[in-house]
Amino acid sequence: MGITEAAVQEVLKTIRDPNTGKDFPASKAVRRVKIDGANVAVDVELSYPAQSQFEPLRKLIAGRLREITGIGNVTVTVTSKIVAHAVQRGVKLIPGVKNIIAVASGKGGVGKSTTAVNLALALSAEGAKVGVLDADIYGPSQPMMLGISGRPESKDGKSIEPMIGHGIEAASIGFLIDTDTPMVWRGPMVTQALEQLLRDTRWSELDYLVVDLPPGTGDIQLTLAQKVPVTGAVIVTTPQDIALIDARKGLKMFEKVGVPILGIVENMSLHTCSKCGHTEHIFGEGGANRMGKDYGVEVLGQLPLDISIREQADSGKPTVVADPDGPIAEMYRAIARRVAIRISDLQRDMTSKFPNIVIQNT
Repeated sequence: MGITEAAVQEVLKTIRDPNTGKDFPASKAVRRVKIDGANVAVDVELSYPAQSQFEPLRKLIAGRLREITGIGNVTVTVTSKIVAHAVQRGVKLIPGVKNIIAVASGKGGVGKSTTAVNLALALSAEGAKVGVLDADIYGPSQPMMLGISGRPESKDGKSIEPMIGHGIEAASIGFLIDTDTPMVWRGPMVTQALEQLLRDTRWSELDYLVVDLPPGTGDIQLTLAQKVPVTGAVIVTTPQDIALIDARKGLKMFEKVGVPILGIVENMSLHTCSKCGHTEHIFGEGGANRMGKDYGVEVLGQLPLDISIREQADSGKPTVVADPDGPIAEMYRAIARRVAIRISDLQRDMTSKFPNIVIQNT
């Protein structure tokens, strides 16, 4: 008796994706099982970007399938496909953008912008098409962090082309003003500028748009939460109690307006002395874990207080591109995969599948 698809599926049910913790049939990742005599071919399609994981997963699945008695050649292909997910009720998706990730903090100085740019670059490194919207109108920092200078073009006189840095698209008020020009604007002007930046930029079919929000829970955050189709929010904090107080406010604001919290990133979690190797928790310990437990939210990762993160971001080459094989870049990539997996678990947006209903007199 030859190999059956049922036997192959039973083995696949015993293999857990180490990134999601689910078996491949349960996560609907098995797209095709082809059997030709004793030879088996399996196609796996992940719902999150994970280019660095394709080969390890391929080896894991193929190795387990080869244990089936009487099996011949085993061929496993692993790919990924990103789809659009549901957003707040009554808010339409932005053309050319599948998913919007808001990166927020209640307090300034916790490394939110650095986390946002490295998250975007990590998603890109894992194979996604990514953009960054610098929503910090008063203090735009993404142009410097992405090493982008110059002014954006407008091909039609109405919309602007995104600038490109390290393979990701970017839009920022910082591209339109001089570095030392202060933005002396009131709230309504700022929120209008944010909406224009978002909607008038010609994004080119992005899987993810990472929005770097200014700190706090004011006009810009409310505009984003109420008028912009946000798939989910990432809260950045340090372990320090004073930062956590404000981070909790940011989390609650997104909950109130129906934006899912994808998780918490704890920045400056631990410092290791470059001279002696001694490690210590300068800003406290376990703060994000306590906050996550209180609100039932996942801690996506804990990043160190490391001088290289600051130096690399200031130089226009953030850690993920400056030291792609280093341990900190791997931390960012792990956080990016968790963010993408959390998004993939959300309800899909089906509006593009619905036909347009036209009522006419006949």
